[in-house]
Amino acid sequence: MKVTVVGASGLIGALLVGKLRQLGLEVIQASRSFGINTITGDGLNVAMAGADIVIDVTNSASFGDSSALDFFKVSTENLLAASVSADHYLALSVVGTPRLVESDYFRAKMVQENLIRAARRPYTLLHSTQFFEFISGIIDQGADGDVLTLPSASVRPIAAADVVEILAELAIGTPKNSTVEIGGPEQFGLDEIALTNLAINEDTRQVISDDRATYYGVKLNDDTLLPLKGARLASMHYVDWLYRSMAN
Repeated sequence: MKVTVVGASGLIGALLVGKLRQLGLEVIQASRSFGINTITGDGLNVAMAGADIVIDVTNSASFGDSSALDFFKVSTENLLAASVSADHYLALSVVGTPRLVESDYFRAKMVQENLIRAARRPYTLLHSTQFFEFISGIIDQGADGDVLTLPSASVRPIAAADVVEILAELAIGTPKNSTVEIGGPEQFGLDEIALTNLAINEDTRQVISDDRATYYGVKLNDDTLLPLKGARLASMHYVDWLYRSMAN
């Protein structure tokens, strides 16, 4: 079975390539680092040739303007066209995307998802919550000097390694033609997880809870970032991951 991983140089993509090869699959790595450009199409047909499964874990370099929409629209259209003979198109997206479309980035992710659904091909969409690896960057959105102002909206963050395990499982399974949602085992407020992060990292900045604070420009309800009922929950706990990452 041949799998093309698009976005193979990123956090998830690099881990996923290793996991799939452990499972004995033939894996083609597709990203700009490997000479494959989903926007210009350079190298794309070669990367897709003979692929049984295409896994799209690409991401936009921008989160705050129309360039995210341009990226996901053009990239997804090109990927779908180049992979028309594949038996399964699997794409990674974000929990809460339909509820966050006031944000330029999440509106772009919604366009990506809609293009995949409209292609009428065997597909699976995986909605994941925020990765542990990105929590520091997420809470830094609220930084102003030595103060972090964050809402108390709930999150269930997840380790990237757990996301990869589920992606690999879905890849070799039957296409769902629907969306699967995953999250971590623990639920925190954004302000709460910031306090944990700062304490373990011995960061002396102050955290202020303010539900008027936004997330990538969007005001949150308590459940906006939570997976829906029936979501699969991973096992790695945030504090355990933090201590492991600091030891490495």
